[in-house]
Amino acid sequence: MPTTRRWKLPTACFAALAAGALLGWLADGHVAAGVAIVAVAEIVFLLTRDGHLARPIMATTAAAKHDRLMTRTHRLASSLRDLRRTASQLPDAVVLLDPDQRVRWFNHAAENLLGLRAPQDRGVTLGRRLPASELAEWLQQDEREPLHDTIAPGRPDSQISVSLLPFGRRQQVLLARDTSHVTRLEQMRRDFVANVSHELRTPLTVIHGYLELIDPEDAPALAPVLDEMRAQSKRMGQIVEDLLTLSRLETQHHIEDERVPMAPLLASLRKEAEALSQGRHTIAVEADTGLDLLGSPKDLHSALSNLVSNAVRYTPAGGSITIRWRRSGDGATYSVSDTGYGIPSSHLARLTERFYRVSSSRSRGTGGTGLGLSIVKHVLNLHQARLSIESEPGRGSTFACHFGPERLLPAASGHDES
Repeated sequence: MPTTRRWKLPTACFAALAAGALLGWLADGHVAAGVAIVAVAEIVFLLTRDGHLARPIMATTAAAKHDRLMTRTHRLASSLRDLRRTASQLPDAVVLLDPDQRVRWFNHAAENLLGLRAPQDRGVTLGRRLPASELAEWLQQDEREPLHDTIAPGRPDSQISVSLLPFGRRQQVLLARDTSHVTRLEQMRRDFVANVSHELRTPLTVIHGYLELIDPEDAPALAPVLDEMRAQSKRMGQIVEDLLTLSRLETQHHIEDERVPMAPLLASLRKEAEALSQGRHTIAVEADTGLDLLGSPKDLHSALSNLVSNAVRYTPAGGSITIRWRRSGDGATYSVSDTGYGIPSSHLARLTERFYRVSSSRSRGTGGTGLGLSIVKHVLNLHQARLSIESEPGRGSTFACHFGPERLLPAASGHDES
C-alpha cells in the first residue's frame, strides 16, 4: 500500500501531461502549448500542496524548541535552588552585596554571626546595619585585606574572620567564619607554655646552682660530665627564658614607645658579636647615624641582637658579618648579612616557627634554642615592622628588618657617633 500511494502523484501528473498534449493536438495541432499549460498548472498545484504540508512541520519544530527551552530553564532553576539551599546550610556566613553594598541575600549563619534578619535587612546597606563596629569601618575601606579576629556583631562572645570577594558584575560576596574555637585553643596553648615555663624555672635554677657548687678538681674523673651538665642546664634555662619572653610578646598588644638611639645600640651589638665570635670572624657596621627608632628599647635590642648572634653561630671561622642600618624608601632597614652556610629556599617560609630547625645537629651544636626568630617576628609585629630573609646555600644569608616612616626619628644630639 505505501508503494502504491507513492506512485499515484507521478502517474497522475504524467496522465495530465498526456491529456494536455492530446488537447493541444486536437486544437489545431499545438501539442507543445497544451503540455506547457498543463505543466504550469501542475507546478502551481505542487507548490501549494508543499506549502500546506510544511506548516505542520514548522509548527512542530517551534514547539520542540520551546519544549527544549522550558526544559533547560527548569533545569537551571532547579540548580539555582539546590545552590541556594546548600549555601543556606553552610557554617560560614555568606552575604551577597550589590555594587552599593546593599544586602541582596544572606544565609542562616549570617543571621547568627552578623545579626542580620530577613526580610527587613534585605536592601539595607550592610555598613549601616552594623554601626560602631570594626567590621563597619573595614567595609568603608577602598583596599582591604581580610579582617581577622574581630568581634562578631551577632554574637559578642565570638570572634570571626571576614573576607570580601568579587562576584558577577560589580557584586561582592562577604564571607565570615567563626574562629572562636581556634582563638580558645591558641589561648590554651599560650597559658600552658607560660605555666610550664614558670614551673620549670625554679627547679632548673636549683639544679644549675648545685652544679656550680661542685668543683671539678674534687672529682677529676667527672669533670667532662659536670661540664656537659652545666652546659645543658644553662641551655635549658635559656629555652625557658625564651618561652617566657614569647608568652609575654604574644599577649602584648601595644608597647610604650621610647626613643631608641641607634648609634649606641649598634655599637653594643658589634661588641656582643665580637665577644661571641672570639676573633673568628670579620665584623663590620655600616650605619646611617642620623636615624633613631621609636619603640621598646629592651625588645628591639633582644630582636636585633638575636639576628647578630645567629649570624655568628652559623658562619664558619674566617667568614664575615656585616651589620647595616640605613634608609630605604620612606622607612629604614636594619640588616645582618653573613657568609655562612646559607639556607635552602624550601625552609625560608618556616624559619620563624617555634623550634623549627634547618639542621638539628648544627643548631644544637651552636647552642641555639630554636625560638630566636619567633621572638624577632613578634617584636617586629609590635613595632609594625616586617622581617625579610634572603639566603642561598654556600653563599650566606641576609636577615632584614623593615621599619615604616612612623617609627623613625632624627638622631638626638650626642648620639650621632657610633
